[in-house]
Amino acid sequence: MSTNVPEREKKMSFWGALFVVVFLCVAMAIQIFVLEGAEWTTHITLIIATVVAAIVAMASGYKWKDIQEGILYGCEIAMLPMLILMMVGVLIASWIPAGTIPTLIYYGLKILSPSVFLLTVCFVCSVASLATGSSWTTGATFGVAFMGVGLGLGIPAAMTAGAVISGSIFGDKMSPLSDSTNLAAGVGEADLFDHIKSMMYTTIPALVLSLVIYGLMGLKFRSGEIDSTQIDTILAGLKESYWINPVTLIPPILVVILAVKRVGGLAVMVIASIVGMLFAMIFQGVGLSDMLNYLNYGFTSTTGIEEIDALLSRGGLQSMMWTISLGFIALSFGGLLEKTKMLSVLLEKMSGLVNKVGGLIVTHVVASIAVNLFSASQYMAIIIPGRMLVPAYKKLHILPQVCSRTCEDSGTVTSPLVPWGLCGVFFTGALGVATVEYLPYVYLAFLAPIIAIIYGLTNKFIFKEGEIKSVKTYHDEEAVAETVES
Repeated sequence: MSTNVPEREKKMSFWGALFVVVFLCVAMAIQIFVLEGAEWTTHITLIIATVVAAIVAMASGYKWKDIQEGILYGCEIAMLPMLILMMVGVLIASWIPAGTIPTLIYYGLKILSPSVFLLTVCFVCSVASLATGSSWTTGATFGVAFMGVGLGLGIPAAMTAGAVISGSIFGDKMSPLSDSTNLAAGVGEADLFDHIKSMMYTTIPALVLSLVIYGLMGLKFRSGEIDSTQIDTILAGLKESYWINPVTLIPPILVVILAVKRVGGLAVMVIASIVGMLFAMIFQGVGLSDMLNYLNYGFTSTTGIEEIDALLSRGGLQSMMWTISLGFIALSFGGLLEKTKMLSVLLEKMSGLVNKVGGLIVTHVVASIAVNLFSASQYMAIIIPGRMLVPAYKKLHILPQVCSRTCEDSGTVTSPLVPWGLCGVFFTGALGVATVEYLPYVYLAFLAPIIAIIYGLTNKFIFKEGEIKSVKTYHDEEAVAETVES
């Protein structure tokens, strides 16, 4: 006889699920604000929260097998992103000795003015991510180079990282090549291009406002206030230590081409790393043994110029392991919450708030942000609230592209703001800036959900059936069926 608890006996209570969420919030608050020197112990806090969630799940009728399946489900979600993150460390360690990143920094310092730097960073990254459909690819390539340029120009690293991420998530949100764009369209049952057109009403204003803010911020970094001697020293040191030539820019160009061709992110990173390694050996004279050491442990700059050595001593597979372990732990916790229905139980309590347009949009935004926080995955933040609220959009006769748009206005853009989330972990590892440090400067991530809420409360640009021509609506299949019958 089977000893498994029947499915009907596995019932997660609202209060049990709420207890787990509150416990995590309190534990994180104690770690960050109370315990001195505990800013790097997020791993242990999340493990403790996972244990508490497991105990609550078992008290609700779930067996250890169910809990383990949830944990492994989270690890499965984390597997590919974490492999890509490993290769980001390898890529950075190959592009520095190859002269690629030094060349990007050199030309950036020669061309860019501090007063327009942040604006330029956001704009360039938005174009790059729109072309590639990947915020991660943009952050790991253009973003890393811009971080070096920003330090050379005297721009705080957190501000540069914020501009990089704002631009990167714009393309990740708007590009038809993006996985999150296609996922959100599918979750909301919207046509892909209807979905993208609908997002223009929230995302383009958010980008324009972000560019304005970055432009205003740049005014206090006018050239006259920057010591040009430092920049000249960096330029001379780069020229002396590396082969600065447009040829070394082939690897990032290759990355863009491969990404546009829809080559998988992991394959792109591997190919770009190999090309960088070959460039370092051919053009910079790096030996194979040294190169392999760099790829594993990171590159150490020894020019003797403090600014350059600080810019270029980084990368390597091992440098990403702290970040990767955090990703696996966070996604294990999120997978457990999903598979034991804790997130679903909490969201069901919000169903009474969605009878009107304003309440529906606000509920959707808040729910997606909450799922981002507690699942550590933007994919869960898109899927779970989106699928649960689709019937509410149908009931109010709102076109599907509004639902899919809201999935991205809340789930996609806020994911880099979660320190233990996949995107937060990635950008911290790639850019070398803690999430809590760059968070105040990622303006697009705040503006997009605010604009979505304003539209919902004012009933502006909330498209309903019959108002605009849509490629696909919720009732298309019913219309086709009626036509066939007649």
